Amino acid sequence: MSNETKQAATVEELAELIPWSPEGLVPAIVQDAVSKEVLMMAYMNRDALQRTVESGEAWFYSRSRQELWHKGGTSGHVQQVKSLAYDCDADTLLLKVLPQGPACHTNAYSCFYRELPLAGNDGSVTDGIDPADRFAILNTLEATIAKRDAERPEGAYTTYLFEKGVDKILKKVGEEAAEVIIAAKNRSAEELRYEASDLIYHLLVLLREQKLPLDEVLKELDRRHNK
Repeated sequence: MSNETKQAATVEELAELIPWSPEGLVPAIVQDAVSKEVLMMAYMNRDALQRTVESGEAWFYSRSRQELWHKGGTSGHVQQVKSLAYDCDADTLLLKVLPQGPACHTNAYSCFYRELPLAGNDGSVTDGIDPADRFAILNTLEATIAKRDAERPEGAYTTYLFEKGVDKILKKVGEEAAEVIIAAKNRSAEELRYEASDLIYHLLVLLREQKLPLDEVLKELDRRHNK
């Protein structure tokens, strides 16, 4: 299909572009709008697509039950849809959502929580840092915090912060900022490294609580740099 294919302006126009399967379905990938983690894959029919657009929450079609289902309608783990896109052939949809809990029926944050080992790839890098992606740990940390927010595992410190709420998180950000200042005044590189790490972690927790992706902060820094 040409990359000049008409862009849908309405849900009706998108429905006409989609090459529906013989069963009248199209796959839909669901991604966390904040952490960018892929949460699940399901199917939509025309009614599910229409209801998603009209309600702002994710609806799908169950192939096993052969019926529409509102994600979180029973569990309460609804997915607020922030954007809905489609690929170049209009045969796959992409929903970016704000999940109100785990996406998986197992109560896992994402359905994709199991990995297959690959030959020659043990996941490790020299000295713990991949020079090609020195900020990869921020992506990992953001995804881990999102997972804790969704699953709320008992005993996890991040769970404790989310359950205490924004005031507690703000207090910790303030405390860690003060400790960064003290470490810098002490001229202790080791102390500063430790306290700066605490501050970055708590700041990412705050961004998650506020539903603000780290990407938006990076875009603002880029905007200022190019001003």
